[in-house]
Amino acid sequence: MLFRFIPRMLGSKTGRMILIVGVVVIIGSRFLGIDLLPLLLGGGSPAITQSSREPTPEEQQLSQFVAVVLADTEDTWNAIFRAQGKQYQEPSLILFSGSVNSACGRASAAVGPFYCPADQQVYLDLSFFQDLKNRYRAPGDFAQAYVIAHEVGHHVQTLLGISDKVRQAGQGKNQKAVNALSVRQELQADCFAGVWGHTAQRQQLLDPGDLEEALIAATAIGDDRLQKQAGGQVVPDSFTHGSSEQRVRWFRRGFDSGDTQSCNTFSVRQL
Repeated sequence: MLFRFIPRMLGSKTGRMILIVGVVVIIGSRFLGIDLLPLLLGGGSPAITQSSREPTPEEQQLSQFVAVVLADTEDTWNAIFRAQGKQYQEPSLILFSGSVNSACGRASAAVGPFYCPADQQVYLDLSFFQDLKNRYRAPGDFAQAYVIAHEVGHHVQTLLGISDKVRQAGQGKNQKAVNALSVRQELQADCFAGVWGHTAQRQQLLDPGDLEEALIAATAIGDDRLQKQAGGQVVPDSFTHGSSEQRVRWFRRGFDSGDTQSCNTFSVRQL
């Protein structure tokens, strides 16, 4: 389990400023032993809207886990960008409860984790991890880490100009074509998440079974699986993220290769 590496990893990170806006906590890219949810749910600045509810031990552990995974993705992508002669601009990650305003509009927890390219921030309601375990039957630390790494993959796409190209390519196209572009973009983010997983494995941060947790999660949130669970027909033309098989395949491609060049979903005919 990844949790067993948290004390060592936290000890190696440099402290960074943490900004609090209302009941939303903006996590800086690194922090040293700082417990975020007490600030979110009470005990913060008097000027901040607070709740008298004490954070649960699980919430405290999850907030710490999220920050550790985010910091580790930064280490990976900083190294990759540096090797390519580029500079990686680290994203922020916002933990929210219920709903949140972003530069991409207002969103509720029902939409799940998301990345907004307009403000280059990842948004996450910790309750999604319970949904991942109970609703989608995809428990485990590395399943949760895969979700975070996937959203960070979208940030990488923004920095590389891929997101802008996808939006431009979709202008004036019908919904089927726009969906097809979205699938390729999402599968590339899965592959980028796999590249991070490759680095974690190389650094011996994974336990036996961790990879399987990510693959179960990728399978659980495939468009075909979700459409079947909703009681409807499977309609490939309506896919926006890719089938379970495709999501597993592209995550494995990044995980096995550790090479971003293997993640060009836009250059292949068969996904």
